[in-house]
Amino acid sequence: MIEVVAELSRGPVFLAGEALECVVTVTNPLPPTATSASSEALAWASAQIHCQFHASESRVALPPPDSSQPDVQPESQTVFLPHRGERGQYSYSEVLPIEGPPSFRGQSVKYVYKLTIGCQRVNSPITLLRVPLRVLVLTGLQDVRFPQDEAVAPSSPFLEEDEGGKKDSWLAELAGERLMAATSCRSLHLYNISDGRGKVGTFGIFKSVYRLGEDVVGTLNLGEGTVACLQFSVSLQTEERVQPEYQRRRRTGGVPSVSHVTHARHQESCLHTTRTSFSLPIPLSSTPGFCTAIVSLKWRLHFEFVTSREPDLVLLPPLEQPEPVTWTGPEQVPVDTFSWDLPIKVLPTSPTLASYAAPGPSTSTITI
Repeated sequence: MIEVVAELSRGPVFLAGEALECVVTVTNPLPPTATSASSEALAWASAQIHCQFHASESRVALPPPDSSQPDVQPESQTVFLPHRGERGQYSYSEVLPIEGPPSFRGQSVKYVYKLTIGCQRVNSPITLLRVPLRVLVLTGLQDVRFPQDEAVAPSSPFLEEDEGGKKDSWLAELAGERLMAATSCRSLHLYNISDGRGKVGTFGIFKSVYRLGEDVVGTLNLGEGTVACLQFSVSLQTEERVQPEYQRRRRTGGVPSVSHVTHARHQESCLHTTRTSFSLPIPLSSTPGFCTAIVSLKWRLHFEFVTSREPDLVLLPPLEQPEPVTWTGPEQVPVDTFSWDLPIKVLPTSPTLASYAAPGPSTSTITI
């Protein structure tokens, strides 16, 4: 019996362009009564990164596969050949493609990353060990070239880093700077909300670009409205849309090429409310906005308002009464409903933060 253990030392979440490092340990656990003849031999082992793509046949019309395109081969060595005297521990490192899609499980398509380790015992079939990964993509990094000067040297002269480590740390630092610069800018954006009969209120938001894990905070001022608002709800949603050239033609009652998923929601009754606010958390486990040749994912705030058709609607008893009376509100109020969508941008966050907040399996074991 041979036990193979694969461990991702930094966690299961990575940024596209980073180097994935995995330590593979091969052991031959034997009981105390076993002899040297009971030991097993490993013929070979191999590790590769795969991105599995799945498309819904009812939503996506894919072209036939092009057999003239060759398979992409890894640039680095992925086969581990055991040699006499080795202790059975191997290190695998590979750079995740910076132009690849992010990990995503949607209604129309799915992009699933995994590290596949294949190994074979002598005179036995091949066994596969799959380690799931999560890949975050920050657009724009593919246009940046890694500098070849002293600017990428370690910040401390007492620390030693190899060239791959310097490039990896430089890329992570650059991504962090870009995320901070894009999401730290704050300026009040005001939007007038109106229906066909007049102004309902004013919506205010301090920024339109967020990172995973942040809260979307907004304010709603209803005191300046001329139309009474009875209730409102706001939902944090993603819109998954199949690109036009890959949309399957819809028939009567067919599946649409656009789907929405709600990640957080706030609902409030707001008659006689002058000002209110809400806070919607962006889950760390969700996927930032992205666009590929087949599908795009965008984020938005979806508002729904319930307004009164009656002008100057009053549903509270008068403050002063000449004599005691029993006051009851109206049994029915004619209302109108309308919706409004506000697009926002959601970018990735630090892979380390995503690993701590939503931990996944970083160690996998198989026995052959």
